[in-house]
Amino acid sequence: MNRKELDPESSPVAAFGERLRRLRDERGWTQDDLAERMGYSGTHISAVETGRRSPTARFANTADKVFGTGDRLERQGRAARHTALLEGFPEYVAHEVRAAEIRIFELGIVPGLLQTPEYAAAITTGAVRRGAITEQQAEERLALLARRQAAIGRTPAPLVHAVLDESCLRRLVGGHRVMVAQLDHLAEFAELPTTVLQVAPYDLGERRAFDLPVNLLTLPDRSVIVYAESAQQGHLERDMRLVQPMLTAYHQLQAESLSQAASVAMINQLRKGSL
Repeated sequence: MNRKELDPESSPVAAFGERLRRLRDERGWTQDDLAERMGYSGTHISAVETGRRSPTARFANTADKVFGTGDRLERQGRAARHTALLEGFPEYVAHEVRAAEIRIFELGIVPGLLQTPEYAAAITTGAVRRGAITEQQAEERLALLARRQAAIGRTPAPLVHAVLDESCLRRLVGGHRVMVAQLDHLAEFAELPTTVLQVAPYDLGERRAFDLPVNLLTLPDRSVIVYAESAQQGHLERDMRLVQPMLTAYHQLQAESLSQAASVAMINQLRKGSL
């Protein structure tokens, strides 16, 4: 039987899942056994244990009653729910590390997978100063980002398509030095054999297909899932009736955007002093 290895250090959600599995194993229960005792499905238990689903307050309270752990799981679940990661994102990351193809559209900031450490640190520092996240949550974000970036360097590497709205290049983040290094990194990214980088220019206007960031993954079995988010909410979608229109829109966006050569030329122009 294949069991996914759990890393409780990766996030509060993963730590909760690892503890839930350990408590279940100590009692010799299967996931279906625990599901029956808690009033959930075995699939739900699996998703929580592997960090693909955050534990709700009701779930954690019920688990405390079943295991006789007082309020320990409820307190740990509260910490997991207060993580800096949006709902659906941990599950998206679990798929991203094994995806055959990754398609990204971003506006306003350079997407995480393409960020330099200094650029990423500037983004999280800004969020801490605004009170949007805590120092601990900032560290959590940066640690996860580093693992995601390392994962796309695996062998065989996934094919990564990235379309950046022009605003990603023109928004100064972290000061001139950090931004110049970030632009250099984007140009280097475009030279890799498994990447395609394009810029959606401002003059695309109403022809730009998306108004929010979008991530599409093609998995090893060739199925496609999409993850989209706003400032406060993320959503992972698998239903092909909803995924297919998003995939079509992404292809239309690529067709309307600058070629990779023209995109790199814009990046180099900004790098040389127009920024």
